Amino acid sequence: MVNLKKYNDVSKLFVIFLTFLFVASCSKQNYVTKIEGKRIPITEKENQVPAIENFIKPYREHINKDLDSVLAYCPETLDKSTGKWQTTIGNLMADVTLMRGNIVFQAREKKNIDICLLNSGGIRSILPKGNVTARNAFEIMPFENSLVVIALKGEQIFEMVDFFIAEKKPHPLAGVTFTIDKNNVAKNILVQGKPVQKETIYYVGTNDYLSNGGDNMNFFKKGVQKFDLEYKLRNILIDYFKEVDTIPVIKDVRITVE
Repeated sequence: MVNLKKYNDVSKLFVIFLTFLFVASCSKQNYVTKIEGKRIPITEKENQVPAIENFIKPYREHINKDLDSVLAYCPETLDKSTGKWQTTIGNLMADVTLMRGNIVFQAREKKNIDICLLNSGGIRSILPKGNVTARNAFEIMPFENSLVVIALKGEQIFEMVDFFIAEKKPHPLAGVTFTIDKNNVAKNILVQGKPVQKETIYYVGTNDYLSNGGDNMNFFKKGVQKFDLEYKLRNILIDYFKEVDTIPVIKDVRITVE
């Protein structure tokens, strides 16, 4: 017959022994109390690791080759200081965005973009006279903004024009024309050559930042429908540059002042 008392005593001693070992092992664990770091500059040539430089070099050369390949020619420098209400680079940006955006919008939605409105502040560089490259597009549009189409009623088109006049900035604009009278009020507002109708739906192309009311363009938040074309404005420029031999200098009048 098994002596249960002795068996239980031995079991208790074994459990106590295991507990002691566990506590002892925990007490010996090392905990991180301080982390130190050291800054190692790698931008200076003398600090560069040859292996890293050799690894990166072919990729850098490939990217630079793509960026610096000549795509078109610009007969004169386009910048955003060429006019009060319009600029040559703004006209180009708006026209190209409207044109190439329509290719995607028509294919997807079977509709046409009526107007394009961008922001002057989004243009970050000139398009210099001479050879045009993809690098120029990255300099003009360094951000990752993409093209969005907002369906606005005619009432919001009136708000858009009023905003434009109040801002007094040459925001890139295409597809709409109007006159500013002596009282600083818009008249003869035309979209694609036709008078604006208050209840008509117009499709306005802009960038994703402005479509959410950026730069105080709150009329975009009143849109009845929104389409993200997933087409970056920079890529729109690059695709356009690839299509043409010579960049046009667009000086047609879109905004007149009495």
